[in-house]
Amino acid sequence: MEKKMTSGEIAKKTGVSQKAIRLYDEKGLLKPSDYSEGNYRLYDKEALLVLEKIIALKQIGFSLEEIRDSLTEDKSMNIVESLNRQLEIMEAKKSEIERTITCIKTVLQREKDEPDWDSVADIVKMIQKDQGADERHFKALKHTADEIDWYVKIYNTLGFKEDSRVLDLGCGFAKLWRNNWKDIPKSVTIDAYDLRGSWADNFEEFVSENKGDLTEETEISLYFEDVEAEKTWESLSGKEPYDYIIAHYLFDFLKDIEKLAERASKKLAAGGIFSCNGCDVSSEHVFWKEAFDEMKLDSSFAVQKKERMQTRQDELVQMLEKYFDNVENIKIPCDMRYESADELFDVLCEKYTDAKKYFADHEKLIMAYFKEKISTQGAIIIQSSSDFWHCHK
Repeated sequence: MEKKMTSGEIAKKTGVSQKAIRLYDEKGLLKPSDYSEGNYRLYDKEALLVLEKIIALKQIGFSLEEIRDSLTEDKSMNIVESLNRQLEIMEAKKSEIERTITCIKTVLQREKDEPDWDSVADIVKMIQKDQGADERHFKALKHTADEIDWYVKIYNTLGFKEDSRVLDLGCGFAKLWRNNWKDIPKSVTIDAYDLRGSWADNFEEFVSENKGDLTEETEISLYFEDVEAEKTWESLSGKEPYDYIIAHYLFDFLKDIEKLAERASKKLAAGGIFSCNGCDVSSEHVFWKEAFDEMKLDSSFAVQKKERMQTRQDELVQMLEKYFDNVENIKIPCDMRYESADELFDVLCEKYTDAKKYFADHEKLIMAYFKEKISTQGAIIIQSSSDFWHCHK
């Protein structure tokens, strides 16, 4: 007759606690095979195999509820699909942990002396914005409808000339330069500014390793200084005016956008370009309005956001016109292609966070609409563009 194990024995055999064994029983994952005369739980070899499976699935991140489902629906469940889903969840958690580690390291790098909690909170907010922008950019790369690199598109609008002097404010990872490295005209001088402990650290390494591939007499110098600090602009006052001043993806990180625009106007050479972006009034809002109208759902979320962004954009242009003679709107196309209804629903929720509850309440209808469109068209393409501003003196 097979000898059955007590909860203490099976726990010892598998390296889990007796408390965990009791919890698995309460959750319906691991029922005893029998009970002793003293009403103690007893387990057989089959229960041991079940427990080992529970431990294995828990180790790779499955919740107890998910494990219970896998035990009760073992024959019918799609194991590969479940593992792929779990892999996505773990990758997301890994990315979150890595972002947190980077955040802490950056705070320590930027605050060499004993920081106060207010300054730490401010730095963390800025880093989180930076990380969020990176994440959105990587998602956009995945879904771009054409094969032209985004930073090549931006670069081509600027028309850099030989012997130009360029000031790049908040250069960050500097894809504007990395992705056009061998196309930078000869004898161009680029002064790039950003904070230590940002992606500019990586760009510093890139410049050092790849400067031999630059065109003749072109130079890139990095300065790790705060672009809003008075002393930074005092040091810039001794330098010649710049033909181009770049402030891309910077305004969300500034405390005083107008002050930077004013300072940039004073350092811009006659005939030069101050290039910035922000407050896109994208045709993407039109796409979502038309889609929700077609679904006979409330589309006011898209209308309202478009109006808010238009107001902000108008205010931005009015401010820029105070310091520059001509403010030219440059619209760069960035159509997005989606072949997955799930991904498109995630984009919708990220784009219009205020309406997430409404989307969740109507998710079944929205998803059915997406799937039907993708099925008949092969993909859903959202026509969109991004607004840049070339300010001239």
